[in-house]
Amino acid sequence: MRICLLTGGGYPFRRDALGGWCRTLVDGLGRFTFDLLTVTDREPPGGPAYPLPRHVVSACAVPLSREIRRRPGNDDNATAAAVLLCRGLLGEADSKAADGLFAQGLQGLSMLAESADHPLNAVPLTDVLLDAWRTGRTSAGEERLPRLSLRDARTAATLLRHAARALSVPVPTVDLVHCVGGTTPLLAALAGRWRTGMPLLLTEARAPVARPRAGEERLSPAVRTVLRRFRRAVARTGYAEAGLIAPLSAYHHSWALGHGAEPGRLVPVPAGVDPVDFPSAPEARTQPAIVWAGSGGPDSGLRGLLEAFAIVAAAVPGTVLHLVGVTAAHEDHCAEQVERTGLGRAVRLHPLPADPRDRYATGHLVVHVPGPSDPPHRLIEAMMSGRAVIGVDVGPVAETLGDAGTLVPGNDPAALAEACVSLLRAPARRRALGDAARRRALACFTADRVVRVYGALYTDLAGPPPAPSYELALAVPAPRDARPATVRWLAEAGEDR
Repeated sequence: MRICLLTGGGYPFRRDALGGWCRTLVDGLGRFTFDLLTVTDREPPGGPAYPLPRHVVSACAVPLSREIRRRPGNDDNATAAAVLLCRGLLGEADSKAADGLFAQGLQGLSMLAESADHPLNAVPLTDVLLDAWRTGRTSAGEERLPRLSLRDARTAATLLRHAARALSVPVPTVDLVHCVGGTTPLLAALAGRWRTGMPLLLTEARAPVARPRAGEERLSPAVRTVLRRFRRAVARTGYAEAGLIAPLSAYHHSWALGHGAEPGRLVPVPAGVDPVDFPSAPEARTQPAIVWAGSGGPDSGLRGLLEAFAIVAAAVPGTVLHLVGVTAAHEDHCAEQVERTGLGRAVRLHPLPADPRDRYATGHLVVHVPGPSDPPHRLIEAMMSGRAVIGVDVGPVAETLGDAGTLVPGNDPAALAEACVSLLRAPARRRALGDAARRRALACFTADRVVRVYGALYTDLAGPPPAPSYELALAVPAPRDARPATVRWLAEAGEDR
C-alpha cells in the first residue's frame, strides 16, 4: 500500500515539532510505502534533515513560486469558478449553501490548475471579489462585512492568487493521501483528490483559523476577513472531502466539530513519542536552568516568555534560559528580542539538537509557551523526559498536561514567572512533578499507540474492499413451535433419554 504524506514546509527537510511527529509515524509503519511531499514558500532545502528509512521511495519539497504575473485576456472557465468561490466565501458564514459554492469553485480551479500553473492569473479577481462583496453585504448573514475599498480588494485578490498556487502542486498517484498541516497542504491534497479520486486522511494538527498570522495585523479589517473566511472555507471543504479526520486532541476535535466535520468521520489520535528517545535523566548539578523549545518566530510566544524570565532572573540570580530549536529563519528576530531584555548570556540560543536526549536534559524545568494552535508534540517530549513542566493554558495544553504539571493563564508573564520561581526554589516538588509527567506520558502519549492506530486507519481507507456477502433467503415455512429449531431438537433428544 502506497501513502503520500503531505505536509506544509517541514518534514523531512526541516526539524520542527510536527516533523518529529511525522518521523515517528513513518519510521514505525514499515509495512507501507511512503512518498513524502512538503509544500513550502521558502527556498527548497538541500536535503532531508532526518534519515529516511528504506520504505520511503521519494521525498520532495515543492516551492511555491512567489512571482505571479497576470496573463492577458480572460479565461471564462476560470472566471466562472472564481465567481463561485468568492460568492461562497462571502455568503452566509458556515452555511451549507455557501460551503457548496466555495467547494464547487475551488474544484473548478483545481481541475484548471492541472494544465495551468496559476488559473486565477487570467481572472479579473478584483472585480469578482467586489461584486461578491456587495452581494454578501446585502445578504442577511450573522457576520456583518466591513467596507471593502478598491485598494483592499486588490490586496485581497493578490493574497488569494498566492494561496491558489498550492492547487497546481503535483501530488503523486497513490493509494491514500495523508494530509498533515494547515491551509496550504490541504489545498494541494484537495486538488489531488479531485483529479484522481484518491482517498484523503486529514490529521488536525493545528486549528486553521486560530488568529491572524504574523504580520497580518497590519492589514485592513476587510482583507483580514477575506483571509479568515478563506482558511475557514478550505478547512470545511477538507472536512467534507476527507474519508477520516484524526485530530490530535480534544481541543482540535471540538474545533472540527464546530466547523462542520461529521462526528462519524472523527477519530481522535493523541500525539505520542518514543520513550527510548526521551529517557528520564537526573537533574544536572549546575546553576538553575529553564528550557523552552520553539522556533523563536514572532508568533512563538517568545516575547511573553522573555518578560517572565526577566522577573525570574531577578528573583533567582544565576538562572539560565535555554531557547532550544530556534530556526535559522528566526535566529535574528530571536536575538533581537533577547538583546532588548538586557539579560546578556543568561539567555542562550540553540538549534534543535539531532539527539532528542539533548533537548531538555540541561534544564531543571521546562516552560511550554505554544502558539494558539500548535500541536502538543513538544509538550509531550518534555513530559516524557521527566522534567517538571509549566504550561501556558493555550489550546490543548491543559488536557495534555492534566495534573502532572503546573498550568498558568495565557498572556500573564507575572504568573509564569511566579510559577518558575516557586519550582526553582522547591527541588523536591519539582522532581515529583517531573516523575508524574513521565508517568502520564507513558500511560497516554506513546509512539506505539500512534503507529498502531494510523496503520488501522490507512488500511480502512485504502485497503481492498471487503469480499461481497450474499444473503440467502430460504422459502421454508415457519415452525409451529415458537422456540428455535435447535432448542427444540435438544429438548426432544433429552426427552427420548
